[in-house]
Amino acid sequence: MTMQAVQALEHGSSSVRLKAALAVGTAPDPSLVDTLVTRCAVEPDFFVRDMLTWALTRHPAAATVPRLIGELRSERAQARSQALHTLSKIGDRQAWPAITRELLTDADDTVARTAWRTAVALVPAGAEGELAGVLATQLGRGDRETQLSLSRSLVALGEMIEPALRAAASSPVPLVRQHAAATERLLHDPDAGFALAVEEAKRVRALGPAATAQEE
Repeated sequence: MTMQAVQALEHGSSSVRLKAALAVGTAPDPSLVDTLVTRCAVEPDFFVRDMLTWALTRHPAAATVPRLIGELRSERAQARSQALHTLSKIGDRQAWPAITRELLTDADDTVARTAWRTAVALVPAGAEGELAGVLATQLGRGDRETQLSLSRSLVALGEMIEPALRAAASSPVPLVRQHAAATERLLHDPDAGFALAVEEAKRVRALGPAATAQEE
């Protein structure tokens, strides 16, 4: 059965691979953990990757977490991002020390975004401020999707991000200041859309804080 499962997980048809991952998750087999993790690094289909992650969460954390932590050092970006995603789903805080600054500032945007979400999910009590400081170094980075992901991760940490945002507000880089202002608005007004928060930050930057004060 194990060899059949391995062959099915590597089959040319994504539907066959999806069914195989479902089967492994339904009847967990620790001997297949390495195969599941290895497959995550190369699987091209999003839905199959998601099922592989689910299958891994069905296995004991003692069998999966160390193997996934090892993947965080992979040279393959997908291996790192998928391992991070799976660790966030498992939710074992013992993985926290493996969420390094290098991962939080990874050159690959997908890896970095996943690292931000995973770090927020696993951060232990008392370490939120330090995490916020590292995340704030990424303000102004990437496209709108990346910036929104970072803002959401920061906001999820709560009011303790305010010192980091204040520091970023004095950055010599306009895009960093704008992103920090938009994130602060989302923190205090969760219902505000990110695009609206960005436009407001641009307007305040262009007209100065007095413009907002005059409207109130």
